[in-house]
Amino acid sequence: MNVLLSIGFVLTWSSGFIGAKLGAGSADAVTVLMWRFLPLAAVLVLLAATVGRASWRGLTARDLGRQAVVGALSQSGYLLTVYHAIQLGVSSGTTALIDGIQPLVAGALAGPLLGQYVSRTQWVGLALGLTGVAVVTAGDAAAGTGAPWWAYLVPFLGMLSLVAATFLDRRTRTPVAPLAAMTVHCVTSAVVFSVLALALGAAAPVAETSFWAAVGWLVVLSTFGGYGLYWLILRRGGVTRVNTLMFLMAPVTALWGAAMFGEPFGPQTVLGLAIGLGAVVVVHRGRAGADAGADSGADPGVDPEADPGVDPGGDPGADPGAKVTPAVSGRPAGRVRSGR
Repeated sequence: MNVLLSIGFVLTWSSGFIGAKLGAGSADAVTVLMWRFLPLAAVLVLLAATVGRASWRGLTARDLGRQAVVGALSQSGYLLTVYHAIQLGVSSGTTALIDGIQPLVAGALAGPLLGQYVSRTQWVGLALGLTGVAVVTAGDAAAGTGAPWWAYLVPFLGMLSLVAATFLDRRTRTPVAPLAAMTVHCVTSAVVFSVLALALGAAAPVAETSFWAAVGWLVVLSTFGGYGLYWLILRRGGVTRVNTLMFLMAPVTALWGAAMFGEPFGPQTVLGLAIGLGAVVVVHRGRAGADAGADSGADPGVDPEADPGVDPGGDPGADPGAKVTPAVSGRPAGRVRSGR
């Protein structure tokens, strides 16, 4: 996995929690989210209808419907819970820490749902990452934020929503170009948040510089940066590897929140960051060992962690007829040609 892409993903995904904190001080969560996605959806539709027309080639109504559901889960459901939790008083760092449980859930489900191989070394790395999250969480909780106890359950719902979206996307058999997928996702979110904002009487934008600054921050850094890189790295690296990077979001967000908002940041956060970095190293070494074993005794064209239904190369210009067959009886997935 490209190191620069990984670093960019960690920073831009973490920026979403900071942007939510910025927006929470000026408007309701649904107001910020509505105005984040309305202009974004309009721009993406324009691009998709002009320079990105090839991205839609071969897609059926069923494919688009599946992507709409993925978008509703990975954007609408996930972001609404994150923003609402922060608005309730949960700190941006704590919200990211709770979200950090996602890799363990995704890793545990990757085998039975996707037929992917997760090595023992990778499981050790995932457990190490969870330990880092727990260390930082303990320090943050001890500082106290004034949020009601049930507010800490809200981010869990968002985490589960993103996990569900990830596996639903992995189960598709038709490769979808990133531009087409992001367009459908953002249009879906624009509709969902507009309906919610209108129903709650919170559709009117706030005439404050901080509000529009938060919207711009979220569109550029969080959506195009974090969300776009999430799906790009997911297609190239697989569920286990991309979600291992999620362990870094909590300490990075905690550090960022401390610098911008004065949120608690102490020795436990530093320790958690170090443990999270160690988890990434361990998991990637486990991945390298699995690849070495595959190269020595298996078909070199087979990736033991290839995601079914998605071109492992993740190239938007790849032949849409190139598919990956799902793993059967524990055997790794292989790349075949559909004949289209």
